[in-house]
Amino acid sequence: MEPTVSRLSLLYIIVFVNGAVLMGFEILGSRVLSPYFGNTIFVWGSLIGVFMAGMAIGYYLGGWLGDRWQSRFLLAVFLILPAFILLLFPYFAFPCTELLADSELGPRAGPLLASLMLFLVPSVFQGAVSPCAFVLAVKDLHSAGRSVGSLYAISTIGSIAGTLGTAFYLILWMGTRSSLQLLGGFLVLTAIASLFLSPK
Repeated sequence: MEPTVSRLSLLYIIVFVNGAVLMGFEILGSRVLSPYFGNTIFVWGSLIGVFMAGMAIGYYLGGWLGDRWQSRFLLAVFLILPAFILLLFPYFAFPCTELLADSELGPRAGPLLASLMLFLVPSVFQGAVSPCAFVLAVKDLHSAGRSVGSLYAISTIGSIAGTLGTAFYLILWMGTRSSLQLLGGFLVLTAIASLFLSPK
C-alpha cells in the first residue's frame, strides 16, 4: 500500500524546507567566516567540505536510527536540534570565529577549524532528515526506489531554492544575523509539522 497523499505531501514539505535551510545556512556561513578569514578559496573549501562531511554522517545516522525507530518524533529531533543551534548561532558564532582568527592558525587551518566547530553538528542532524523521512514514507519495498528518488529530488530542489534565495535576496533584505534566526524559525515550524505525520 502507498503512503497517503497527505502524509507524503507533508514529508515533501519537510525535506524541501530542510534542504533550503541547509544550503541557506552554508551560504550564510561564508558571511560568518569572511570578516575574520576573508572570502578566500580556503574559506569556501572548508565550508563545502565540512557541510558535505556532516551530510554524509547524517545520511548514515538517519538511515541507521530510522530503521530502528520508525517514528515521527525521531524526525522532529533531527529538525529541532539544528533549529535551536541556528536561533542561537549569532550569539556564539561570531565571538568563536574571532577567537580562532586571533589565534593565527593560518589561512587553511583557521577557517577549517572554525567550520568544523560551527557547522559540522547542525549539518549532521540536517543530513539525517532525508533518510529518516524516507523510512517513514516507504510502506512497500516495490515503491522504495520511487519514494527515495522523489524525496531526494524535492530536497535538492529545496537546496537550490535556499541557495539562490539566501544569496540573492535574504542577506540583502535582513542581514546575516536575522537571516540565521529566520532559518532557525523555519526549522522549528518544520519540526512541529513533523509531529502531525499520521502513523503508518
